[in-house]
Amino acid sequence: MTTTTAAPRKTARKATRPADQAADAATFEKGAAENLLGGADFGGADANTLRELYTDMLFIRRFEERTAQAYQQAKIGGYCHLNLGEEATVVGVGKAMRPTDYLFTNYREHGYALAKGIEPGRVMAELYGRSTGTSKGWGGSMHMYDTATRLLGGYAIVGGQVPLAIGAALAIDYRGGDDVVVCQMGEGTTNIGAFHESLNIAALWNLPIVFLVINNQTGMGTTVEKSSAEPDLWRRASSYRMRGERVDGTDVLAVREVAGDLIETARREGKPALLEAVSYRLKGHSVVDPAKYRTEDAVSTAAEHDPIVLWHNRLLDAGVLSEDSAAAIEADVRERVRAAVDFADRSPHPDPATLFDYNYATPVAGDSHRLPGDPLFTA
Repeated sequence: MTTTTAAPRKTARKATRPADQAADAATFEKGAAENLLGGADFGGADANTLRELYTDMLFIRRFEERTAQAYQQAKIGGYCHLNLGEEATVVGVGKAMRPTDYLFTNYREHGYALAKGIEPGRVMAELYGRSTGTSKGWGGSMHMYDTATRLLGGYAIVGGQVPLAIGAALAIDYRGGDDVVVCQMGEGTTNIGAFHESLNIAALWNLPIVFLVINNQTGMGTTVEKSSAEPDLWRRASSYRMRGERVDGTDVLAVREVAGDLIETARREGKPALLEAVSYRLKGHSVVDPAKYRTEDAVSTAAEHDPIVLWHNRLLDAGVLSEDSAAAIEADVRERVRAAVDFADRSPHPDPATLFDYNYATPVAGDSHRLPGDPLFTA
């Protein structure tokens, strides 16, 4: 097996908007769908698909912005990490997966939960710590979980999800299934032992798994170049003779194309792969991080690579969106986010008596249910 070249893969960006700007919006977009989308600009994707990708990315953006607001209002507690700036990768990978494929993520997973098909109200309710949430209110921001959509957890421990994802891939292989595991992580995870051990096992046993490394170029407050002797993270795959790819993480179509290729290869041939998606984190590591370690140039560069702004402008230039249709999508997205917030606000808090209900799948002798303040030993 070989490792590919390092140049990020992306689709072409150039398109020409029709000269008649006064045309009716519906006719304008219909003409774009008929005349532009069959070429290389969008890989043959139809206008509805392109607008759907835009809508999904915009929804994650507005959802995360509302999450930040709720955190500042003390409606969300604990740690909270947002997908701002990574929406193209989140949506692109989500579209490349089948509903039955498994996804393991790290603690920056709200967008992935939405992309996997979990109802937005349940995601927001989990953030609020309510019983209607994906983990019944006990997991919070970093511990989304939903067996129905096969999101098998957000994990707060850096790299904690990687060995577990290997176990799921082994189970698929053992049972002769054709599902695939996608294991998402940040760039910092590529430096821990469990990452290398897991890639080694996946390659040895030909497991159906794709390791997705989100390289937003800053691990908490440290750049990749200062923390990794090999900053081209896709090259890590070559140590295990598996396929490695790097993709422009701000281009949703490029991500969907490359991720889809790797996922389907894993499905057909049982061959693991590593995908590095390069994007820009628009805010600090978490909601409470002011990111003062970033230079003005770094902040400006990140803003220039905002995937939603880039995609919005690209669709406008191609005539796939008009200002009116973009405004309609914005209004619909905001209403859906508002509905999710209302659902979370109305949902009850979990009963404290259920705190230990999900420690183990089956009863375990000696399992402690002691709460803070309870005596260590009973009389």
